Amino acid sequence: MRTGPDPAADAGQDVLRGSVRCRKNALRALARPVAWPPMSSPGPSTIPERVRAHAAEVAGSARFVTIDEEALGAMDATAATDPPGRDEVRHFHGDDREAQAAYVLALNAVNFGSGWFPTIRKRPHSSGYWTVAWGLADRWRDHGPWSAADLRGLTAADVAGTLGQPAGHHLMALYAQALRDLGAWLGKRRAVDVLDAHADSAARLADALVEGMPFYRDHGLYKRAQILGADLEHFGLAEPRDLDDLTMFADNLVPHVLRWSGVLVYDEELARSIDAEEPLPLQRAEHEIRCCAVHAVELLSRRTGIAPRHLDGWLWHAGQRPEVKAHPRHRCRTVFY
Repeated sequence: MRTGPDPAADAGQDVLRGSVRCRKNALRALARPVAWPPMSSPGPSTIPERVRAHAAEVAGSARFVTIDEEALGAMDATAATDPPGRDEVRHFHGDDREAQAAYVLALNAVNFGSGWFPTIRKRPHSSGYWTVAWGLADRWRDHGPWSAADLRGLTAADVAGTLGQPAGHHLMALYAQALRDLGAWLGKRRAVDVLDAHADSAARLADALVEGMPFYRDHGLYKRAQILGADLEHFGLAEPRDLDDLTMFADNLVPHVLRWSGVLVYDEELARSIDAEEPLPLQRAEHEIRCCAVHAVELLSRRTGIAPRHLDGWLWHAGQRPEVKAHPRHRCRTVFY
């Protein structure tokens, strides 16, 4: 499939070579949502409800991706009821709730960049996500957390030093901007106070993130805004009452696992493009991939009674297996995942 020039890649280069004006324009371009028409069914009030409705609508009219319901019906999701344990090395787990909250917020702020991950230096036996998570964890263990004021002053070079990457890499400028946005959003508030104020509702926390920071405005899918609520539970900070209302967290790995399980079937040109490791632009085909994955997980959840967030974790961890990683997945250079 011919995708044409990659606007996100061009924007990333502008970040590095341009003036302050070019830098701001490039970052805005990466955070600009896909211009999908309004949903035809009014009423969904929370972000998870809107995502669920949007994904179903897009899946129902998809041109590039279909869901093989027979393959979906054959999936045995029993293992999803046994979530994996904590990673005490590559994640930061501490007794200080403020330090823990600051880590979770910082990690979530930079939990994107999979389109660039083939170009970064990976830590041993680690994916791009785990490389970033581990770099931040070591920073927290060795030097403590960044304060809100620290976040507001971070540069690409600062972030690169923390993560062990070249300072000129596109992604480091984007990470620095995301962390500065986080610092501005926090203002004079502590990370733990912000999270505690939203501890009762993952959906309400997602609303606050989307309203407060442009890199969370992943129209229709809101992957990172939703996953933070689940992280509150995983890192022992809170147990929001509505966790099971969250949808799958739409990235590029869960759709990849669903494709190689036979559940998602791609148009021939789209499949050829992905298999050739050509980056996808942030346009319709890419959006269909993620929406169809969300809808497939919703269908699987209805059949099994297992919450979408648990199915997401099971599928995501399945995607870490070598036989799955051996096949190319779709890559899109975006700040949304």
